[in-house]
Amino acid sequence: MILGLLFAAAIASTPATPLSSQTQAVIAPVHDAIVRAQAELAALPPPKDDTERLLRMQKLDQAPRRVMQIDYSKIPASEKAAAQAAIWAEIRPIDEANLKALLAMLPAEGWFTISRYGQAGSAAAFLIVQHSDISQWSRFVPVLEKLAARGEVRGGDYALMYDRLALNEGRPQRYGSQMTCKAGKYVPDRLEDPDHLDERRIAIGMSPYKNYLALFANDPPC
Repeated sequence: MILGLLFAAAIASTPATPLSSQTQAVIAPVHDAIVRAQAELAALPPPKDDTERLLRMQKLDQAPRRVMQIDYSKIPASEKAAAQAAIWAEIRPIDEANLKALLAMLPAEGWFTISRYGQAGSAAAFLIVQHSDISQWSRFVPVLEKLAARGEVRGGDYALMYDRLALNEGRPQRYGSQMTCKAGKYVPDRLEDPDHLDERRIAIGMSPYKNYLALFANDPPC
């Protein structure tokens, strides 16, 4: 999630560059995770409903992202951009296929609500759209805002998509969910009214900010 925000723009203009065997070894877990997930999903019977279909799409969405905290200090500086490009060249087709399938399943009410698809199904749909683009965030943030107020979407899911849209539109984020890389460390991107950040987070069902930041304390250098 976070790495997509950091590197997407740079990758779009990064030419193909041969990677050393050292760099290929560092980023290999991403490819391996995709292959494993695809094989596991291919072995399953057809999904019984759209909730199960969403959960399988989530599995493939998350497989590479769970191993994407690459230690870039182990990659030569001259290959860092190309390594990032190589990673996203494998993930982008998955994201695009997932989004296409999700939009084809989109119910008339405009989202996959908790009452109909379960919390897991609704959360899976969120991840797929969160990993799409600004046109989709612009479309769905107003929908999620209303549904979050009714308990039909997790408040944290709405908050994360709101923050991503805000930053991509040049505005500060409201809930502090999006991090950026500075001096090799993940730090919060621009914040709206930092003094009242925890009030906003808690009101929507998120944890105190110090707890969220602790999740990044032991990450490898970015």
